[in-house]
Amino acid sequence: MATRASDRIDRIEVFVYRIPTDAPESDGTFAWDSTTLVLVEATAGETTGIGFTYADASTAHLIHESLGKAIRGFDALDIPRAWIAMVQAIRNLGRPGIASMAISGVDNALWDLKARLLAQPLVKVLGAARDALPIYGSGGFTSYTNEQLQRQLGGWIEGGIPRVKMKIGREPGADLERVAAVREAIGDHAELFVDANGAYSRKQALEFARGFSEFGVSWFEEPVSSDDLEGLRLIRDQGPPGMEIAAGEYGYDETYFRRMLEAGAVDVLQADATRCAGITGFLMTDTLCQAAHVQLSSHCGPSMHVHAGCAAKTTRHAEYFHDHVRIENMLFDGVIQPVDGALKPDLSRSGHGLEFKRADAEKYAV
Repeated sequence: MATRASDRIDRIEVFVYRIPTDAPESDGTFAWDSTTLVLVEATAGETTGIGFTYADASTAHLIHESLGKAIRGFDALDIPRAWIAMVQAIRNLGRPGIASMAISGVDNALWDLKARLLAQPLVKVLGAARDALPIYGSGGFTSYTNEQLQRQLGGWIEGGIPRVKMKIGREPGADLERVAAVREAIGDHAELFVDANGAYSRKQALEFARGFSEFGVSWFEEPVSSDDLEGLRLIRDQGPPGMEIAAGEYGYDETYFRRMLEAGAVDVLQADATRCAGITGFLMTDTLCQAAHVQLSSHCGPSMHVHAGCAAKTTRHAEYFHDHVRIENMLFDGVIQPVDGALKPDLSRSGHGLEFKRADAEKYAV
């Protein structure tokens, strides 16, 4: 059957917004005072889908000059064809980094467009594996005082989110004290995660893992660099029983994730649909996790993961990251709010259910 003219991709538009943080923020290896959102609009006929990535503004240039042109005129329902064309278009640039983030923004917009053309919520187009996506509250920056840590993470627990994550590694000498302060604030029964963002050496990470276990820490994310697969495996094998090792947020393609799984480096793999070539790449990673018998946890950008996370078969939970939760609530209508520690797709809206508040965003435009 011939493709209707109204189903062909007419244009891809891209916009950049830089939003200041609400306070200075840092983790074990990086500090920042703003977050950049790259918004993509994919239009077919009278229907427009939106997607986004959190990336450098240069991502927008790549989308405008290359990716949009590569898929213009394609059938908007044939997302695999468009995805392959975009991957081919960046062959000489390499997949990691900005190229995959650019593909992510467009791919996410195409999935929203397809679901809107079909007048269905995105999770129904993808195929639901569950009704809701469990979350963990994430923030607890190393720039926070102990009082700020307690207030933020304790607030998530009081709000019904049963698991929280804090940053560590910038000042290792203070880490055990900070973890103890958070445990005091969240009580004995809440799950407590820590994230070093690769700040520790191997033996340092092992020592801290044993110390953190005294405070019931059950998740140690990037104790060493995510590129140190042997180090991750060492800590996974020799760390305290019951403490899971997680990594993968810097994965941009399926080969990266396959190598991490084959190395036995993690108990739970992380992937980010705003980095790993979009929802298409995220679901490819889910397939790898099925084959490896490992669970998948989505990294940041919660609004881009609600529907995909409910469709992925190996999903454990999603990161409800402070910066992105704040930005998504500022700039979009239709953002899903947590209920009983989970995000449940709104089945009354087509696509992922988001509408961009352009007038509110304009003051942040780059």
